[in-house]
Amino acid sequence: MTELQTRFTTEGLVVKESDVGESDRLVTLFTREYGIIKAFASGAKNLKSKKAAATSLLTYSSFSILNKKGTLRIFEATPQATFFTIGSDIETLSLSQYFCELALEFAESGVPNEELLRLILNSLHFLTQKKKFPPLIKAITELRTAVLSGYMPNLVACGNCGKFESDVMYFSLTDGSLSCGECGKTENSQILDRTLLSALRHIVFSEFKKLYSFEIPEKSAVELSKITEKYITVQTDYDFTALRFYNSVCDY
Repeated sequence: MTELQTRFTTEGLVVKESDVGESDRLVTLFTREYGIIKAFASGAKNLKSKKAAATSLLTYSSFSILNKKGTLRIFEATPQATFFTIGSDIETLSLSQYFCELALEFAESGVPNEELLRLILNSLHFLTQKKKFPPLIKAITELRTAVLSGYMPNLVACGNCGKFESDVMYFSLTDGSLSCGECGKTENSQILDRTLLSALRHIVFSEFKKLYSFEIPEKSAVELSKITEKYITVQTDYDFTALRFYNSVCDY
């Protein structure tokens, strides 16, 4: 765990915000050096405040923070990138908030997790810039988050006979294992065609710089998204509130 100094600077993504009194804001930041931290921003609700934009949800900012007996207060903040703008559609916003919820669930307080932060930031970039089909971004984010958090599935080959690939494979949501069509379906498993299996393997095994560098048909991406969603919820037994809302408003 990284110890917080009396005064320090850091960069981080605002993954949660709440109002304190009439003018202050309590923000939860996913930072590079310190993982998840919470800090007060005095006067941040005032639109004229220099801290207003930098401490808004889904904003990546540079922060100067005072640590006084364990209570953190932001005294300077400068936005670096904003992943929410007025007029953003409800589907994009709800999926962005789901990515923040993933960060809150899997990142730890005081523990650096730069690879997970990098994943969340890149997914937000692709999502808000509309550079990829949203269900595909969602699937990439969910499964790679699971991998980084100790829930890596075993997608090398059929766990029974060692077969690498067949027209039909089954993916167990319970233990993340594969079984081929000849060995048969296991309990609580999802059927995979070659496209879905290849996509899952790419997300799990590829270098980060190549993580987003693939495309599949939109119909397959929607199915992939359903599978990765089920996998991460089964593995964690966690009820993601933002995910439920996203599913209620998306058209896929």
